Amino acid sequence: MIHGTVAIVGRPNVGKSTIFNRMIGERKSIVEDQPGVTRDRIYGKGEWLTKEFRLIDTGGIQLEQQPFSEEIRVQVEIAIAEADAILFLVNGREGLTTEDQAIARLLQKAKKPVVLGVNKIDDLHLQDAIYEFYALGLGDPIAMSGSHGIGIGDALDALVAHFPEKETNEYEGMTKFCLIGRPNVGKSSLVNAILKQERVIVSDVEGTTRDAIDTPFQSDGKDYVVIDTAGIRKRGKVYENIEKYSVLRAMSAIERSDVVLVVIDGESGVREQDKHVAGYAHEAGKGIILVYNKWDAVEKDEHTMHQIEKKLRQEFIYLSYAPIAFVSALTKARVQTLLPLIDAVHDASLLRIQTNVLNEVIMDAQLMTPPPTRNGKQLKIYYASQVATAPPTIVLFVNDPELLHFSYKRFIENTLREAFGFEGTTIRILARERK
Repeated sequence: MIHGTVAIVGRPNVGKSTIFNRMIGERKSIVEDQPGVTRDRIYGKGEWLTKEFRLIDTGGIQLEQQPFSEEIRVQVEIAIAEADAILFLVNGREGLTTEDQAIARLLQKAKKPVVLGVNKIDDLHLQDAIYEFYALGLGDPIAMSGSHGIGIGDALDALVAHFPEKETNEYEGMTKFCLIGRPNVGKSSLVNAILKQERVIVSDVEGTTRDAIDTPFQSDGKDYVVIDTAGIRKRGKVYENIEKYSVLRAMSAIERSDVVLVVIDGESGVREQDKHVAGYAHEAGKGIILVYNKWDAVEKDEHTMHQIEKKLRQEFIYLSYAPIAFVSALTKARVQTLLPLIDAVHDASLLRIQTNVLNEVIMDAQLMTPPPTRNGKQLKIYYASQVATAPPTIVLFVNDPELLHFSYKRFIENTLREAFGFEGTTIRILARERK
């Protein structure tokens, strides 16, 4: 469960990516000694003091043809809109700059907790360099070194202290779903078609919208919540055009949903960004439905649906388990198929298999197709147990976890799908050595 969101801001080359990698414990950003080189994923998950948090490296959010100062301003605004706490990084070796002061002024107006990290304090004789940063008026600076891992824990202690108290789940017992996809694929129209009513999602008020707009509703006696990714709307649509920003907006909605509808534009087809966002939903272990919208605009004969389905399966190889729905938000055609599909996928993600039945299926599979040998050793599965749902998670107790090759893992997964359905949900399979 995500307890909070932290954004790292600062001018280029203060070491944002190195600190980001330290905090999420893996090398996700590209780190080079070149200003503005962060081009990789800008978000990750970390954990500190049993609290899981989302981390945003704003350096990865770049604007085409924008002056440098505007780019920094947008990064800071996005951090302010998205984060519960902000880590403002400065470079202790270079001292206080006018850019640092400009960023500090933007942050002071924000009414969001800010932790000031003075990076690149790699040895003791540089320790005194932190004092000039008191002038920023952001409290006590923390001496840090991304490359040596110094001060990371102190910064995380300060950041985690600002996370909101755990919210009560007001949607207990309701099926939560969201619609994700590129701008203009018809997500809002589809939400309106599902709700059978027009509702205003965006008002022309200047400013930022932090939270997704949740709409609880009932259909056939069942309770649902549609989680809409509102995003920041401002003049010039500058944010809508930042591809990574729309991915960021989708992430919080994905994490709060049981089922994710990946909406694809039937007129323009699948784009790289569609795969990127769908990949995140897959990694998060959510129920997934591929929704092919604007079906009314597609010229079709009796083979079209089958051909498009085949193409979608090729584009989203890792989503072979996800059902595909063809709909038109405009004409409302086939929109009524979505809620029953959402129910089916949600139920599949909560499916719990009796241990004896599960073991019977896996033992039979092993007999029919024995695991391949590796370096003269063969995998032996002694016992299987389902340890979680949403997504269904199966632990296999084996002689050596290293022997579970991904191809045999996929074979086990396909066997489980054949036996129990599991439509629209990932299945996690873990191997543990039997002691």
